[in-house]
Amino acid sequence: MKESRETESLYEFDEEFRDSIATVDKEGKRIWVYPKKPSGRFHNYRVIVTIALLGILFAGPFIRIGGQPLLMLNIFERKFVIFGTVFWPQDFFLLALLLITFFVFIILFTVIFGRIWCGWACPQTLFMEMVFRKIEYLIEGDANQQRKLDKGPWTTTKIWKKGLKHLIFISIAVLIAHTVMAYLIGIEEVKEIISQPPSAHMSGFIGLMAFTGIFYWVFAYFREQACVAVCPYGRLQGVLLDKKSIVIAYDWLRGEPRGKIKKGTDQPELGDCIDCKLCVHACPTGIDIRNGTQLECVNCTACIDACDQVMEKVDKPKGLIRYASYDSIAEKKHNLFNTRVKAYSAVLLILVSFLVVALATRSDVETTIVKVPGQLFQRQPDNRISNLVNIQFVNKTADPMEVRMEVTGVENGEITRVGEGSMEVPANELMDGVFFITLPEDQLSGMQTDLIILIYGNGELIEEKPIKFMGPSNVNAN
Repeated sequence: MKESRETESLYEFDEEFRDSIATVDKEGKRIWVYPKKPSGRFHNYRVIVTIALLGILFAGPFIRIGGQPLLMLNIFERKFVIFGTVFWPQDFFLLALLLITFFVFIILFTVIFGRIWCGWACPQTLFMEMVFRKIEYLIEGDANQQRKLDKGPWTTTKIWKKGLKHLIFISIAVLIAHTVMAYLIGIEEVKEIISQPPSAHMSGFIGLMAFTGIFYWVFAYFREQACVAVCPYGRLQGVLLDKKSIVIAYDWLRGEPRGKIKKGTDQPELGDCIDCKLCVHACPTGIDIRNGTQLECVNCTACIDACDQVMEKVDKPKGLIRYASYDSIAEKKHNLFNTRVKAYSAVLLILVSFLVVALATRSDVETTIVKVPGQLFQRQPDNRISNLVNIQFVNKTADPMEVRMEVTGVENGEITRVGEGSMEVPANELMDGVFFITLPEDQLSGMQTDLIILIYGNGELIEEKPIKFMGPSNVNAN
């Protein structure tokens, strides 16, 4: 009984690290992290992936498909372009379906591969670890040199290094801000904002300055706290990950008990971990991966490279820290395609199939007909009744479209536009207009008459819109 209590007490002590985060001390003050400069096989792979992804990110606003940008999320005009396909508010259902499909994919991907997205593709990690820290290492040196510089007095050398570093940080933040703005409003709009005085585009100028300030603050000061304290994806690990999920894991069966060992010596009582703590020193969020999966871990592989280099020096096999699941270490299991993964895959396949069908069958022109508020009907000469309506056309094609409309369902029905103007809808744009729909009074079937408006695009029937035509209450139904 006593042994059981001691074991339980020891377990509670070993799990105390989960009661706090590694970057905050007992008094609640932030612990600044000075990660050791990374190097190794996985780091080299990540450099290649980073170059490719950041290249795509910065080139994206300039890439056009069918005359449309590769990606634009214009929330101000409610116009969204994804891979050259334009989505308007009328396409909200399709956009929502696309987002649901994306989130299900993220869930499925996380269930299988853990937070590999965070370490290899998340913009926060790419910019922080592969851009801003690289500049910091180049100017201020490795972790110990940075620590010494921060604690030292403000000499000319320190002022020069700090000033140069932050000047470069601000310059990169400006570049990122302009790129993000281009994804929101389009590269042409951004070019117009930066080529004219701020007073000509004050809202755009303020937006660029705000983005610049936020990005500079995040990468210069907030840093890993964005992943630890703000990003909700890390919190989802506890829900999505299980013992079969692939994460960066320490092989405790092979590594324990820890102890100092010497190259070429036989110490069977010790595990392979020499307790050098280089995995901790290399971690950009300051955790000890040997404690197990933690919300701060972004799967950046820095600990894997650091540990592999140590294993080489002591003639031990690499992979003491590696990509693995809990089961693959504890029970030597490798089957990842479990029931939950099969269920997520089935849901994802259904959503993708439905999305493809919906995109393939959506109409080229979306028409919305709404009665003008406060107007029921108007009496016209020759015993004719008219309704005033707003009609909006959305042209989803890459070519201009000449629109023509007809009234069917009754005889001698007419639809005419108020005022003059072209009925040509530009490519991937919308056009509004106010129209009179006019019917002979003897064609009405009561206070409401069912009509169908035929919409022709470039001479071809492309849509039929049923509407309710309002008439006087004293009309005799036919």
